[in-house]
Amino acid sequence: MRIECVADTRCILGEGPLWDERGQCLYWVDIKAPAIWRLDPVSGETRSWIMPYRIGAIAMREKGGFVAAMKPGFAIIDLDSNSVEVISKPEKNLPDNRFNDGACDARGRFWAGTMDDMEAAPTGDLYRLDPDGNVKRFHAGFVITNGIRWTSDGKKLYFVDSASRTIWRHDFDLENGNPGPRRIFAKLTELDGWPDGLCVDAEDHVWGAHWGAGRVTRYRPDGSIERTLELPASNVTCCSFGGADFDTLYVTTARIGLSEGQLSLNPQSGGLFVVTGLGVRGTPAHRFGG
Repeated sequence: MRIECVADTRCILGEGPLWDERGQCLYWVDIKAPAIWRLDPVSGETRSWIMPYRIGAIAMREKGGFVAAMKPGFAIIDLDSNSVEVISKPEKNLPDNRFNDGACDARGRFWAGTMDDMEAAPTGDLYRLDPDGNVKRFHAGFVITNGIRWTSDGKKLYFVDSASRTIWRHDFDLENGNPGPRRIFAKLTELDGWPDGLCVDAEDHVWGAHWGAGRVTRYRPDGSIERTLELPASNVTCCSFGGADFDTLYVTTARIGLSEGQLSLNPQSGGLFVVTGLGVRGTPAHRFGG
């Protein structure tokens, strides 16, 4: 196994690695810059696009471009023309909230959670953006929503409540797009930091990032720990598989909240890391159908 920083971008709050199997490149966001980043892993070239609003998550669209969860609401982004069109503002009555993590399900619906940008009030809920533009809200009451992903059969939904250090697993009605009953999948201790973003591999094991603890944990489907990876960055934010064979784990990190002393120990904090030689594969990300 090998861990290395492939893009020392020093993101303030790097998040949401997303592999584009059509373009054979990786995208991710810097929520608070705000910006979208792209890495060509063959040439090592990176490029960024400045965004007009804080951007929590992106997902690829079937027709090209991206759907995004941003500070004002849901938006459509075309990087070629550098255009951003906000299409829905489901929380315009909550000016202190912003969208955070998000992903598409197997039916092409985009899901994203919101949070209090001051990380204090339990005002974060879960939203579903349908391909026809309809938006549905599901009450969560979390301070920081995170880590929205599904099992390969689409029957289980993982949803992270970062502030309470809990990863939840919901039953999920894939056909109708409704989360059902939930139970605790994993509960972190203070020494574990806080659960942040996650991904699910081809074996339905969950890979969870630990904010404040510098690691990624692979959980078995029953919630027990299969392995942990230590990274040279304290604030590990999210992970996702990519590469031609989906056998490379991409990991985003953040610099925000770190002291000069902490940054001197881990100067590549905020960079994009890759882990190879894991013997595990992921699956392609679902695309938005709208």
